Amino acid sequence: MTTPTRKLSLSALTVLELTPPQMVECAARAGYDFVGLRLLPATDTEVRHEIIGATRLKRETLAALRDTGIRVLDAEILRLRPDTDVTAYEPMLETAAELGAHFVLVAGNDRDEARTVDRLAQLCDIARTYGLAPSLEPMPWTDVKDIEQGARIVKATGRANTGLIVDPIHFDRAESSVDALRALPREYFGYLQFCDAPAERPADLATLLHQARCARMIPGEGAIDLAGILRALPDDLPISIEAPMDEWAKTTTALERAKRLREATITVLDATYG
Repeated sequence: MTTPTRKLSLSALTVLELTPPQMVECAARAGYDFVGLRLLPATDTEVRHEIIGATRLKRETLAALRDTGIRVLDAEILRLRPDTDVTAYEPMLETAAELGAHFVLVAGNDRDEARTVDRLAQLCDIARTYGLAPSLEPMPWTDVKDIEQGARIVKATGRANTGLIVDPIHFDRAESSVDALRALPREYFGYLQFCDAPAERPADLATLLHQARCARMIPGEGAIDLAGILRALPDDLPISIEAPMDEWAKTTTALERAKRLREATITVLDATYG
C-alpha cells in the first residue's frame, strides 16, 4: 500500500516560545506545509501576542507567510464558557481569515450542552462570512470530554462549517474507541493533531494537564494507537503536529524539535500505510 500524501502543520503549542512570525519561519525551515497560530492564549498565564487587528505583529506575520510560502492551517483558541459573548470573537476570526487560516480551534467549557450547541452554531454563522470552520476539540478535563459527546454537539448545531479535532492524547485519555471514531461521518473531520504519550493514564487532573500541556512524546515513541486513529479517519487529512515537551525544549531549539517531530510523523505514516 502506498503511503497517502499528507500535508503537515507545525502547531503553535509545539514551539510556543516563538512569536507568530518566528513560528512561520520555523515551519518553513523544518519542511512543513502549514503552521498553526495561537491568536488568543489558552490560559491566563500564557503569553499574549498583539496580533489581532491592525498591529505590527500581524503585518510581520503576513510578510513571513508571503516570503516563505507557508500557509496557516488553524488558529487558536476560542473557549465557549457560560458567560461567552460569541460576537466578541469576531476580531479574532477576522484576523484568522486575513492570515489565511482554514480552521479555528474551539474548546467547550460550559456544562450546559444545549448552550454550547447554540453558541457553537452562532460562532459558525459568524465564521462562515470569513470562510472559516470552527472545529471542536474534545479534551477530558473540559466540558466536551470525548469524541462521542463532541459529535453529538456538532450534529446538533446543524451547521456544515463545523467539525471535530482528534488529538491522540485527549482521545486516549478519554478512553475513546477507534471503532466509535470510525463510525462518525467523514465530513466531521478537516484535520487532526498528532503526538504520543505513555501507556499509563494519569490518575489525577494536575498530572493530566501537565502531560497534555508540557510533557507529550514524539510520535511513535509512546504507546498511543496512532495507527488505529489514522486508519479510522480519512487518509488525506492534514496533520497538525502538537507535541509540547518542556524538558526537551530546555536543551533543543524549536527548529531541531520541529524537524525531529516531522521525521517521526512521516515514519509513523509509512509504518501505518506502507
